[in-house]
Amino acid sequence: MIVTMTAKIKIKPSESQMKALQQTMLAYRQGCNFVSALVFETSERRQPALHRMTYQTLRSTMGLRSQMAQSALKTVLAKYKTILSSGHAWTRVQFKKPEYDLVWRRDYSLSAKLFSVNTLQGRIKVPFEAKGMEAYFDGTWIFGTAKLVCKKRKLFLHIPVSKEMAVPELKEIERVAGIDLGINFVATAYDTEGRTLFFRGRELKHRRANYKRLRSELQRKQTASSRRRLKQIGERENRWMTDVNHRVSKALVTRYGANTLFVLEDLTGIRRRAEKAKLKHRYVTVSWAFYQLRQMVTYKAKLAGSMAIAVDPKHTSQACPLCRHMAKENRDKRRHRFRCQACGYASNDDRIGAMNLCLKGKEYLLEGAGLA
Repeated sequence: MIVTMTAKIKIKPSESQMKALQQTMLAYRQGCNFVSALVFETSERRQPALHRMTYQTLRSTMGLRSQMAQSALKTVLAKYKTILSSGHAWTRVQFKKPEYDLVWRRDYSLSAKLFSVNTLQGRIKVPFEAKGMEAYFDGTWIFGTAKLVCKKRKLFLHIPVSKEMAVPELKEIERVAGIDLGINFVATAYDTEGRTLFFRGRELKHRRANYKRLRSELQRKQTASSRRRLKQIGERENRWMTDVNHRVSKALVTRYGANTLFVLEDLTGIRRRAEKAKLKHRYVTVSWAFYQLRQMVTYKAKLAGSMAIAVDPKHTSQACPLCRHMAKENRDKRRHRFRCQACGYASNDDRIGAMNLCLKGKEYLLEGAGLA
């Protein structure tokens, strides 16, 4: 199985190199916007046809090198493909931030010390902060098309790296861990040995409430400075959530180790379902990056020699894990308690969800072994 993740490094160009890179990124953005306007007006999405319509302009007017022009076409087409596949209305894609998509071995290469990149003025070699990148130079990782971005006058390179990983066979699985994702507890894990692991979310909930309050105050002001501040707060909250998800996923995978089957909830469509909730509760329901957390557990499990699956979470907090009686009355959402109306078994509702996910994992293993 292929495992892909994004490595992020900070590059450290000299003053002249920074100028060359900024000029290249601006020209590349201009080229992308030129192609995007043409795609929007003509609805043409065939790369050979767009090449004939745009190549000379990209090369002569905007000064892009041959490979840069080809890369700009692919970048724009990928954006429109995403719009259509997501079911959004046909709209013009605009590239606002300076950026530059780099094809491995053509636009850029990377050694343990230097980042070599193609610019409008030719090839340059730029030093970068190599901390954390050492593991990717052992010959087993494949580098993909990277993106050069500018944040707060600093340049960063985002590189997708892939590696072939051995996935354990079902017969090699030693334990199952059900992972329930929620609000009061970001994650609750229950395994086949009867152990429960809680990752409390109360402090996270309060912090999200503070972010929401700040945004509401800034949105009412409607000034240029408040809009800048609003953007900064949004970026800060996203970084914070990503860091929390990294720490939770790492703790889960480290706790259970290799040959574990992680069973997570497939929360696809949670935003649509949240529209039925009261407006004051809707932000709390959809604001956490549950899908990101699931992705992190999935790829970290692969790296650790385990595997992860996503299952339908329907009724996992309403069904009794002991007698299997299922009823809405079993769960008290307000108090976050579960009490089976049939056998009387009681526990925390998030723990019940994790127990039922663990049971679904056991059923998955039985089906795989042909014993179900």
